[in-house]
Amino acid sequence: MEFITQTWHWSISGFLIGMVMLVLIYFGKTFGMSSNLRSLCAMTGAGRFIPFFDWDWKEQRWNLIVVLGAMIGGFIAVHFLHNATNVTLNPKTIEQLKLLGLEEPNGKLLPNALFNNSSPKIIILLIIGGFLIGFGSRYAGGCTSGHAISGLSNLQVPSLKAVIGFFIGGLIMAHFLLPLIF
Repeated sequence: MEFITQTWHWSISGFLIGMVMLVLIYFGKTFGMSSNLRSLCAMTGAGRFIPFFDWDWKEQRWNLIVVLGAMIGGFIAVHFLHNATNVTLNPKTIEQLKLLGLEEPNGKLLPNALFNNSSPKIIILLIIGGFLIGFGSRYAGGCTSGHAISGLSNLQVPSLKAVIGFFIGGLIMAHFLLPLIF
């Protein structure tokens, strides 16, 4: 059991993602999590009202199983395999969090001020952030996993442009907007 609960080197997951991509390319499939939202809306009959959702979602059933597996795997990992003592934050990261007014995450990797707080400010930030992520993934034609993993594996130039945009947006958020918010 200790083998599973220990922190693994990043190259192991990178190798596994690469192997999954080879299998998907072999079978002519494309991977992405945000496309499942379209499938779920098509399943519920939204295609009768919005043409974008009028498509054969049954071709993407396998991708819905991936989402279900990610949710079940996440639950198992957090509740049965989680060992916070195996992961430590870089001291520079902790210093930068303190400069923003966020306390050091004790035993967790998430600052309590952001994720264990039900203040109206945090709730509004999470709602706006969720909307922007949903809008952005639709506008970009896919989410970060779809573009960065599947799109780049297929050497798609639009995915390269999207990934560059994701990185620039993340840098702007981390270095300019987050300090303004806190």
